[in-house]
Amino acid sequence: MKNKPNFWGLSPIIIFLVLITVCGFITGGFTSMPLLVAFMLATICALAMNPKDEKLSLSEKLDIFCRESGDATIVLMVIVFLLAGAFYSIVGSIGAVESTVNFGLSLISSDYLLVGLFLIACFISFSIGTSMGTIVALAPIAIEIADQSGVSRELALGTLIGGGLFGDNLSFISDTTIAAVRTQSVEMRDKFKFNLLIVLPAVIITCVVVTLMSMQVNKAIIEGGEFDLLLLLPYLTVIVSALLGINVIAVLCIGIFVGCLIGLLNNSFTLVEMFTKLQQGMGWMQDLAIIALIVGGIVGLMNRYGGIQWLLESISNRIKSKRGAEYGIAFLVSTLDVATTNNTIAIVTAGPIAKKLGNQFDLDPRRIASLLDIFAAGFQGLIPYGGQYLAVAGLAAISPIAIVPYAFYPMLILVMGLISIAFGFPKFPIKQTESKQAILNQ
Repeated sequence: MKNKPNFWGLSPIIIFLVLITVCGFITGGFTSMPLLVAFMLATICALAMNPKDEKLSLSEKLDIFCRESGDATIVLMVIVFLLAGAFYSIVGSIGAVESTVNFGLSLISSDYLLVGLFLIACFISFSIGTSMGTIVALAPIAIEIADQSGVSRELALGTLIGGGLFGDNLSFISDTTIAAVRTQSVEMRDKFKFNLLIVLPAVIITCVVVTLMSMQVNKAIIEGGEFDLLLLLPYLTVIVSALLGINVIAVLCIGIFVGCLIGLLNNSFTLVEMFTKLQQGMGWMQDLAIIALIVGGIVGLMNRYGGIQWLLESISNRIKSKRGAEYGIAFLVSTLDVATTNNTIAIVTAGPIAKKLGNQFDLDPRRIASLLDIFAAGFQGLIPYGGQYLAVAGLAAISPIAIVPYAFYPMLILVMGLISIAFGFPKFPIKQTESKQAILNQ
């Protein structure tokens, strides 16, 4: 039975966005409302509603909620989130993050401090799959570079945030990348190919701009600490395994195994402590995993109530082409990211709608996954009330708003994303072993 279009079917997500926004204005901090609490309140709203001209029992609504929460895509995403958390914890415990930072610093020429900082942040965020981890690790170094070289702290930290968002957008183990590919049922490496070609010009332009802006100041030599190349092995293993097309769960398991083996061999932890670290890392991702399940249930109820159908028809009525559908997807995920300050949640929420639009307008799902991630990451790098900005601004004792004008990379990937839509690049043919309809219906 086709669901009747109903604007009020979107009430759960509207209530969620209102809660986030109102609490942000009242408290002055848009992260004051816990996301899990906001989504639980939205769930209560969803369970209290009914489809247009129809009444469902609470048991029927709970069945829909649980069935959609237990969708194979959502459950697999949860497993991947937990494994990613375990990987973060293990590599942090063996000193791999510090060693990677110091290794990168050892390669920097004093003439290219800021561009070196940007590229190191790109490498680390791509390796560990988290912008926050990268930004927090490098923020003290960025501040030191600014103070010793004479560039402003705002420029140094804006450059750092851009490098951190590079990994959020492209890393094989980033939760945003995982969410994008899983919601569209595409291969990680296929999304990577689309994504890289779109953002590569933004990387190059950022390097040029940052270099030009720092040319007129005195350069200082910033030396990193000691590093052990062996500790880079877990990251390199993850990158190589993913590039070879190995399943993301297997990739993470291999990375965890290598990290655990190194930690045991260099006495970073005992066997029992290793298990504790694994549990700790998975604990870091539990909220995100639960939110992913809840979002799946809420979207399922909104679909049953006709809200998704109303949204699709409203967007579709204004869309006359594939290009228009892509602009609509970009607008949707961008709006959700600005409202939630969480690019992963924005992608998880927008993903099912984007997939329906993709099926309707015959879009390549690999391209949809790329656009979802690009626009979510771009706006995440420009909202001054986001976690990335709040973390570095606190360390540097400056206003987060003052950093935004120097976040060149997030601005540029949004520009490149719009240009990509306008000119329809890049385009990759469907593999000969796959029919077009098969990949579009995944």
